[in-house]
Amino acid sequence: MANRQEKHLQRRETSSAVVPQEDESLRAAKAAKSVPSRRKKPRRDLKQLEDSATRHVGKFLGSRFESLRRARRRVVLWLVLIAVILLGIIAQIFIRRDATTATGGTGGTYIEGALGPIETLNPLFATSSAELSASQLMFSSLYHYDAKGSLHTDVATSLAYNEASKTYTAQLRDDVRWHDGHKLTAKDVVFTINLIKNPAVRSPLRVNWVDVQAKAVNDTTVQFVLPATYAAFPHALTFPILPEHMLGSATPSSMRQAPFNHSPVGSGPFKFQILQSTNNARRPKTVHVVAFDGYYGGRPKLDRFELQAYSTQQDIVSALQAGELSGATDLSVVMRKDIPRNQYTTTTVPTDRGVYLLMNNTNPILKDRAVRKALQLGTNTAAIRTSLGEGVQRLDGPFIPSQLGGINTPSADKPDRAKAAAMLDEAGWKLADGSKVRSKDGQKLEIMITTTKGAEYEAVLAKVMEQWQQLGVAVTQQVIDRSATSSTFVQGTLQGRSYDVLLYELAIGADPDVYAYWHSSQTGYQGYNFVNYTSRTADAALASARTRLEPKLRAAKYKAFAEQWYSDVPAIGLYRSASVYATGPGVQAIQQGDTLVSGADRYADVLRWTVTTRDVYKTP
Repeated sequence: MANRQEKHLQRRETSSAVVPQEDESLRAAKAAKSVPSRRKKPRRDLKQLEDSATRHVGKFLGSRFESLRRARRRVVLWLVLIAVILLGIIAQIFIRRDATTATGGTGGTYIEGALGPIETLNPLFATSSAELSASQLMFSSLYHYDAKGSLHTDVATSLAYNEASKTYTAQLRDDVRWHDGHKLTAKDVVFTINLIKNPAVRSPLRVNWVDVQAKAVNDTTVQFVLPATYAAFPHALTFPILPEHMLGSATPSSMRQAPFNHSPVGSGPFKFQILQSTNNARRPKTVHVVAFDGYYGGRPKLDRFELQAYSTQQDIVSALQAGELSGATDLSVVMRKDIPRNQYTTTTVPTDRGVYLLMNNTNPILKDRAVRKALQLGTNTAAIRTSLGEGVQRLDGPFIPSQLGGINTPSADKPDRAKAAAMLDEAGWKLADGSKVRSKDGQKLEIMITTTKGAEYEAVLAKVMEQWQQLGVAVTQQVIDRSATSSTFVQGTLQGRSYDVLLYELAIGADPDVYAYWHSSQTGYQGYNFVNYTSRTADAALASARTRLEPKLRAAKYKAFAEQWYSDVPAIGLYRSASVYATGPGVQAIQQGDTLVSGADRYADVLRWTVTTRDVYKTP
């Protein structure tokens, strides 16, 4: 029973299970027919979406890559363009550098330092470097010196002389104006000469004009009558011309107190503006001048010029170290090392002046020619020049050798200490055993060398003393401060010949006429023959040379004089004076290779001085 029930149940389960299975299968079959259609559609949609996305991504990336390619091309093109521009600029710089040159620009103020003092601006009384410099800036002359030391016309256009060579006729320009607008004429020239000649005026220029007569033939012609032929007369025409309409009413005796002296009217390239003083002793007195638009030589490039007068060379150097100056003059060669090289350029310019050991020929010891000759042989001038530094030229004679037109001029004997010692022995000045000082008849060979205070001269003095002591000479020194109020150097030492040996500078000038220094007629208190040298041979050569107009004949006469001078040894030439000029950056002023007759002649090219620069194209 149980088994039948189980079978019956199994049949029921089986039958009941088959029917539903068939229904489900049918449904599955039906579903199988419908599912593919439903599944294919999403797949097609996905495929379409995928394809669409791919197309859009492709287009997007492609457009971006294309943009990048185009941008890259543009960047490359810009870089190439920039490179071409830069290359062009660089090429232009090199081309411009080769095709242009720097030149001075116009305008600006030049500030220059010079040695003072400035007590007057009247050129007839100028003595200090600053006073002489101010005169050159504000006044003109008949003749002037160029940057090479040669004489050229200025207000004068020509100079003629008659057969006797005693009458000179100068023709003047007719376009010269005083700074107040008045016309400069021949009457102004004659007026100036008469002032110079008048003893009441007390001008230091008087010695050159005492015996010369001048008259105005007309407004543009001046005639000079000389007492004798004088070959160097054209050089005397470098005196500054004064305005008669400003000073004609002043008495000669009051000329030194005239208001004109502190507010001058000139006819030079610069016009006076103001004289600036200060209560501070350490601050310089300054002359302010401005460019004169009506200057006959053309307007200066500079607008203004300030000339500052300092008491000492060290004061000038201090101003340079502080960067206060455009340029500076009156600097000794030994001061060159103190000038800041990163701020200033220095130029050593020779002048027509010489530094000498002037030996007093009336001194009991030095009146012996043998002693003077021994001292010359014992002086190594080359060593002295070397100690001063580069740019110091040789000068061992009475004038500049080149002034004689290339003639074979004599020169001093070379230093020879052994020969010098032998000459002193022969002259009776001998060294006793164990003694360092020579003596003769119980008298020691003692010599005092006098000079003026200053770094250069004191350095030279030390060298000379060392060299002479090696000869057995007892050398002492005397250094005089000329700036001291109690100084009597000119009246006592110089004019009174109160010295054994004087280390001093002589102004030779552009002409070899040194008559005033070495002719025997110039000895004495008022003369310039400071060593009291006398020689008939030298006198004859000097007197004859100054009356000869033929250059070769003049040179032959001066050669004869030089030979006698070297033989007699009235002095020992040490070196040619030189001036160190400092200029700041961008400044164009005095040039290397220039030669000055005197320091104030540095303004020969002042019309072209500048404090600014600009580039200009070179002329083919």
